Amino acid sequence: MTKALVIIDVQKIMWENPAHPPYDDTGVVTRIADLIGKARAAKAPIFWVQHQGGEKMQPGRPEFEFDDRVAPSAGDNVTVKSKSSAFHGTDFDARLKRADVDHLVVTGMQSEFCVNSAIRGAYERGYKVTLVADAHSTGDTPMAKAGTIVALQNFISQDFGDVKTAAEVSF
Repeated sequence: MTKALVIIDVQKIMWENPAHPPYDDTGVVTRIADLIGKARAAKAPIFWVQHQGGEKMQPGRPEFEFDDRVAPSAGDNVTVKSKSSAFHGTDFDARLKRADVDHLVVTGMQSEFCVNSAIRGAYERGYKVTLVADAHSTGDTPMAKAGTIVALQNFISQDFGDVKTAAEVSF
């Protein structure tokens, strides 16, 4: 079976408000880019997930596009979703199965929404899950600062699989 890198919703809309960028945004995106390089070098499959919804997150809108630093290349595997989970109402699970994937290495945005949903959806379907602790992010909310949300997601995710830093991940 195969380990795959999953990049969730690292889209330009995440930087829409320059006064409130995602937590550790440069570090997170740099680590995701490094993981893409590691996965490509190991010939491991990579799956991008892209959220579509609302007025701004639509094809053809700049906010919908992936951040240039981690954007897929032509022909790469991209699943467009309209709900929080990459699995809900998409062919993501079928794509993973066609690639003989049994282990997801999860990165992306936003920690408490789409990243969380993907981890839970993968776990419920029997996939082994590794959350990359320093390669997911979110923004501050009225209830909690982004750094706290990221730390909480890392803690919670231990119930669903492994939590490793980008430096610890291999393919």
